[in-house]
Amino acid sequence: MIDKQYKHSELTSKIIGCAIEVHKGLGCGFQEVIYQRALEHEFTLQKVKYAREVDMPIFYKDKHLGTRRVDFLIEGNVLLEIKAVVKLEKVHLAQAKNYLEAYKIEVGLLLNFGSMNLEIKRLMK
Repeated sequence: MIDKQYKHSELTSKIIGCAIEVHKGLGCGFQEVIYQRALEHEFTLQKVKYAREVDMPIFYKDKHLGTRRVDFLIEGNVLLEIKAVVKLEKVHLAQAKNYLEAYKIEVGLLLNFGSMNLEIKRLMK
């Protein structure tokens, strides 16, 4: 899974490995918060440094509009958004891409635990 052409490839591969482990253990059908808690536990077991539900400021033309909470910020470099829906829609992808832009983070992952197979989308700014 590690592809040196992608920034933070080693880290994203480790995150994906943790997500696969969680999906194998829980399957689909739970609420998003259950997968968040399971991922948090798996990150701890795998010694992945993370911050959960980080409040990130949103600006428009230098005006602070409010905050948005991202599911995880991994090692300060990778934004991780998770979903627990039957199928990812374009709006989920657009939302995650907007977060990358708003938070000035170059790499993100969008993971969906709600389908039979874990859905993984790698995002780059």
